[in-house]
Amino acid sequence: MTTAVPSSVDPEVIGQVYVGALTLDLLLGDVRSLKQKRSVLRPVIAEVRKRFPAVAVAETGGTELYRRAEIGVAVVSGTAANCTQVLDQCERLVAGRPEIELLSARRRLFSDED
Repeated sequence: MTTAVPSSVDPEVIGQVYVGALTLDLLLGDVRSLKQKRSVLRPVIAEVRKRFPAVAVAETGGTELYRRAEIGVAVVSGTAANCTQVLDQCERLVAGRPEIELLSARRRLFSDED
């Protein structure tokens, strides 16, 4: 539900809302079953959630492939710079895991004016 803003309110006072989305395409190490895949991904996702409680993170693709995975991360902030900073930190955290190879990272930034 959208609430109309009275015309007497200065738009600068309300501020903007930014949503940052990060999609990480991953190659997993020596994984031979979906059970092993989950045992690799579960701690990675848990660590992102623990270090960045304000983000949403989930496996978003490659769910039936043993050695490939896609992780999606989303953050909401009042500034584009903060969204970018948080997504950068999440990407570095995942890329730093020795059992995972980061193949690509795609990032999108949305504002309430889009």
